[in-house]
Amino acid sequence: MRLARRHFLAASATLAATPLTGLARAATQGASDLKPVALPPPIGRGERLDRLARARSLMKRHGLGAILVEAGPSLDYFTGIQWRRSERLTGVVIPVDGDPIVVTPFFEQPSIKEMLGVPAEIRVWQEDDEPLKLVADFLRERKIADLPVAFEETNRFFLMDRLKQAMPSAVIVSANPVVRALRMIKSPAELALMQTAADIMVTALRYAGERTREGMIPADIDAMIAAAHEAMGSAYDGGLVLIGEASAYPHGSHKPQVVRRGEVVLLDCTCSVHGYQADISRSFVFGDASAAQRKVWDQVHRGQQIALAAAKLGTPAGSVDDSVRRAYESWGYGPRYKLPGTSHRTGHGIGMEVHEPVNLVHGETTPLAAGMCFSNEPGIYTPGKFGIRLEDCFHMTDAAPKWFSVPPPSIDQPFG
Repeated sequence: MRLARRHFLAASATLAATPLTGLARAATQGASDLKPVALPPPIGRGERLDRLARARSLMKRHGLGAILVEAGPSLDYFTGIQWRRSERLTGVVIPVDGDPIVVTPFFEQPSIKEMLGVPAEIRVWQEDDEPLKLVADFLRERKIADLPVAFEETNRFFLMDRLKQAMPSAVIVSANPVVRALRMIKSPAELALMQTAADIMVTALRYAGERTREGMIPADIDAMIAAAHEAMGSAYDGGLVLIGEASAYPHGSHKPQVVRRGEVVLLDCTCSVHGYQADISRSFVFGDASAAQRKVWDQVHRGQQIALAAAKLGTPAGSVDDSVRRAYESWGYGPRYKLPGTSHRTGHGIGMEVHEPVNLVHGETTPLAAGMCFSNEPGIYTPGKFGIRLEDCFHMTDAAPKWFSVPPPSIDQPFG
């Protein structure tokens, strides 16, 4: 689990702006003992061309003329262009036949050309032009203007509105049967990147956890995790460090937090390797754990195993959440999402984004298939006291689900 991006960045900025204690400054120096990790190669041209070919095949099956994808992970997925969203459209139009076009402002063309990883014409627009007219003109040129135009699910409304102005007859539908369907199933190259990210994340969390000392604040622990990532050569995307009562609130608290004996420390952090994510949580007690803390830790650990056992090919994704919740309710939690208990879904999809479709949540009917990747994090929270969250990600295989990171064995060995 990670915060919604806006709140997550705000929390990370707060951590970054907080002065470190002397304990943390000494602990971060030890990160130099960690060695850089050999990273798998990034996604290459051949794989992106295969993605485009499969997209065109699905488009034909669903009767689509083209797909519009604006800046974001899906643009990177198909083209290699890593671009921020703004009020100016940069996006790709993938036609059902032939090469795509990239639409971007004139002054951005050199940067876009540098990143473009597939054959595509770059069509530019000036500041006083309407970029959606370029899209409409292209659809007419390819003689597919009378076929539905599919929008990637995160495209913003103004793009659809302005395309309708430029091409009033346009029929706009969801691109989920193509874009979501492709991105949910990871290739061996994608899985290798995610595995490396998970390996690095586990090492960084262990490094910080074993060096946590009484009197440290969240920023101290976060700095140790960041130092470990820097030493190993991965991109640390930030995280949550929740101490004491703050661990009872899945996305934390702004109240001051200090490590004290007998209190829970919850780490929930993400990193990426060539754009592919790891998301792992560890909970431990500084000093001796109480009987209540041990009980809840063991229950969450068991919850992870229940979720993994329920993740079978062909079963609805929501059934994984249902299996965990039935067990938790039999132990006196809930019911459903009520507290004390698990107030959030059991897991989320993960890949190029920390949170991406589909979720392990009640009511989700998408069948589980080989190549799908999920977090597994059935945390238990008691407001006013503490919470325990263990989070490890797994991917579906033809045989059985497989961990990217293996859950730790016990509260006494919280990092394995």
